[in-house]
Amino acid sequence: MFHSSTMPRPRKRPRPEEASISRHDEAKFLDVRIFLVERKMGSSRRTFLTQLARSKGFIVEDILSDAVTHVVSEDSQASSLWMWLKGCALRNLSMMHVLDICWFTDSMREGRPVTVETRHLIQEALPEVATPTPVATVSQYACQRRTTIENNNRIFTDAFEVLAESYEFNEIDGPCLAFRRAASVLKSLPWAVHCLRATQDLPCLGEHTNAVIEEILQCGRSFEVEKILADERYQTLKLFTSVFGVGPKTAEKWYRRGMRSFSDILAEPSIHLNRMQQSGFLHYRDISRAVSKAEAWALGNIIDEAVRAITPDAILALTGGFRRGKEFGHDVDFIVSTPEVGREDSLLINIIEILENQGILLFCEHQTSTFDMSKLPSHRFEAMDHYAKCFLIVRLKGSLVEGGLQMGEEDKRDWRAVRVDLVSPPMDRYAFTLLGWTGSRQFERDLRRFARSERRMLLDNHALYDKTKKEFLAAKTEKDIFAHLGLEYIEPWQRNA
Repeated sequence: MFHSSTMPRPRKRPRPEEASISRHDEAKFLDVRIFLVERKMGSSRRTFLTQLARSKGFIVEDILSDAVTHVVSEDSQASSLWMWLKGCALRNLSMMHVLDICWFTDSMREGRPVTVETRHLIQEALPEVATPTPVATVSQYACQRRTTIENNNRIFTDAFEVLAESYEFNEIDGPCLAFRRAASVLKSLPWAVHCLRATQDLPCLGEHTNAVIEEILQCGRSFEVEKILADERYQTLKLFTSVFGVGPKTAEKWYRRGMRSFSDILAEPSIHLNRMQQSGFLHYRDISRAVSKAEAWALGNIIDEAVRAITPDAILALTGGFRRGKEFGHDVDFIVSTPEVGREDSLLINIIEILENQGILLFCEHQTSTFDMSKLPSHRFEAMDHYAKCFLIVRLKGSLVEGGLQMGEEDKRDWRAVRVDLVSPPMDRYAFTLLGWTGSRQFERDLRRFARSERRMLLDNHALYDKTKKEFLAAKTEKDIFAHLGLEYIEPWQRNA
């Protein structure tokens, strides 16, 4: 079978001298909002420092709120300061710089916000900032790290993903891979990075990645990333590659021909779209929208019913991000296999025929198996394995989905189009295929790298080959593969690298 809100604090009436301060000095540093803590400082000195800072173009907030980026204090007792800050019910406290007055005086002297250094920070009383486990234990390999869907460092990893994608569009492999590895490391951390010092012993973080982290810590964003996001070429390639069947090379070709929108492409008579691309444009609104877990399970029931009608002893497994515990994905991947040797190709063809007869198959591209054990081991990894597979667009009715479809408010239809991929390996290759199709991409990349560099083995979706013993290692389950590699077993929901 298919297997507590806090009441706002009352504002004190301003003292006469506070009320007279001009709030109309021209703000020069819009990314920095300072709050001066009156505790230990005193009202008169706070008023003087506020006026001084505003005269130099700094924004100084009268009230501590989540808009503040820099909290400045003369309180030498860090524990009492942090106790007070935590009692202020701030949602964004973890992203604020809590600083000694020396940062303020340095900034006033320079006439600009100076870079936050370790000596400026007041952080002794922050137990959650301390790393709960020694960072030296973090492996360079994703297959030795447990990475759930809980990402404590999204502000950094989102930036890294943009940078990696930009390098990928420019076909610069080294920095692309470096940013993906760095993002993978930060995703695995059970704690959030609050200062650059916390990353100094982490693997896969280089000069460029650390510069981006430091800029985000100081400014709340990366200007390099913002420049990329505003770039016309990046935006256009991102748009074009979101279409089913359009890869980076095709997107680049269209961009160089002056295309900037879907309408430009569809109106150009010299552009001949293949069947996959035609379906990609036709069903774009549906298949560019996220697929929910409930929709994935509904599709699993449809495929399972078709498989049972063909052979009751077949195995059907949901893979990809949904197997890793994700609530949403961009498509739905299944492995289907049968103990009957050589039945893989016909099994997929039979499933396709059933879906066609049900009237729910909107697109199908079937690829026959080219798998040949005699051509293994392969010393060069290929992105696509050699098993029989098909790429589908399926019409999914809302009545089959628990909780309904993921549809826009403007949609009145009772169905949506969903991308579905099926792969059918021989049963003795099932464990390798399940491991490969489960992902994530970085987890699989590091698993292969670990096998090659640390164990002198070759791993792909087809087999595991021991180069020392010059033999293939059999595996009935994923746990067998991890055991061969001398690795602790990582559950699917811990592979979100």
